[in-house]
Amino acid sequence: MDLLQMKFKFVKTKNIKELPKKPGVYCFKNNKIFYIGKATNIRGRVKNHFQQPSFKESIFLDKTKKIGFIYTGSEIEALILETKLIKRHQPKYNVAWKDDKNYFYAGITKEDFPQVFITHQRKQREISNKRKTEYVGPFVDGKSLKRTLKVLRKVFPYRSCKNLPQKPCLWYYIERCPAPCLIKTNLDSTMLSAVMKSECKKNARNVFKFFEKGKTKVLNDLKKEMKKTSRDQEFKRAAKIRDQIFDLEKVISNARIFGAQEKEPEYAEVEKKLKKILKTKRAIKRTEAFDISNIQGREATGSMVTFIKGKPEKTLYRKFKIRFSQKPNDIAMLKEVLYRRLQHPEWGWPDLILIDGGKAQLNAALEVLKSKKTLTAAVAKRKNELFLKERKPLLLKNLPREIFNLILQLRDEAHRFAVSYHRKIRKQKILTLK
Repeated sequence: MDLLQMKFKFVKTKNIKELPKKPGVYCFKNNKIFYIGKATNIRGRVKNHFQQPSFKESIFLDKTKKIGFIYTGSEIEALILETKLIKRHQPKYNVAWKDDKNYFYAGITKEDFPQVFITHQRKQREISNKRKTEYVGPFVDGKSLKRTLKVLRKVFPYRSCKNLPQKPCLWYYIERCPAPCLIKTNLDSTMLSAVMKSECKKNARNVFKFFEKGKTKVLNDLKKEMKKTSRDQEFKRAAKIRDQIFDLEKVISNARIFGAQEKEPEYAEVEKKLKKILKTKRAIKRTEAFDISNIQGREATGSMVTFIKGKPEKTLYRKFKIRFSQKPNDIAMLKEVLYRRLQHPEWGWPDLILIDGGKAQLNAALEVLKSKKTLTAAVAKRKNELFLKERKPLLLKNLPREIFNLILQLRDEAHRFAVSYHRKIRKQKILTLK
């Protein structure tokens, strides 16, 4: 079946458990589809959106009424379908976060021995090499596109070098390229050239067709070609096509192209790495993050968000309307929020507190929380540095990926919650002035 003939099936957001644990494409919808994604495990990926939303994701998750899904059967088909559906629906939050330079395309040159390559600058490439090229895309995920081409290359060996070298490279010896460069060194180059030209064009065309029409179309065309070559008694060629059919079905079904981002790390491993960074043996199950939002001190608000074992627990979120009324002072506002937090032991107490800010904010928090002796850190936006007591700041990019993601999720969620409350108060004030 043509991938584009497949339609989304929808469930309500409260029924995420009805989503399949299979590869495919999903979408978030209100009146319109406003975000489309792909996943190895649709249910797991959608749950992850809600449990650990980034600041950007939180913008549209609150608007979501329905979740759509299409089961594709393989990761590669999910990648291709995602591309086609984004192109068709133009979902707001896919398009808004990507420009032409960030999308990826697979290109195939129109020449005797086509080159297959990846690019995100189509026009510049055509001008620089002056070769006519066909493109398929755009693709959101460049890494998955690269892995897909690598998988297809096992079935349809193709040339990837920009200029033909003097002798075959490693791709030829591992049977991933027909090596048209052999023509330069072969005495019987006329016959070889004709065979090589036919093979290179067919393989490149099948790669392109796979992206354009899908697996079913390529398989059907190969089966037709195999029957024809058998009737013409080209048994060697027919056997080769038979092997391509078998290999294509096998590698597409088993290929893993989305990478580790689909896997949620066990919190025990995350906690182990976090404890090592913070140089503590104490358990870190509950983390609270704080942020302040204001415009020159007016309608200032504070937020407290809580993560349990790396996941947001929204029943424990708290918001504060700042009472501090003197000149704008973020440090004084932060202290006020933390002092007010101390007055509520019934809320429970965190193992780690994360403050939005740098050294000054960290010192202010340590001063307020000195009676609690709680692990406390601050994260500064400008350089994405993590500040810890009596230590040099750590660059987040140098920390393990799980810790990098967790800290940014905490900071972004605290910021989102503070800003949303600040906007609500400003709106209420404007309405009372009318």
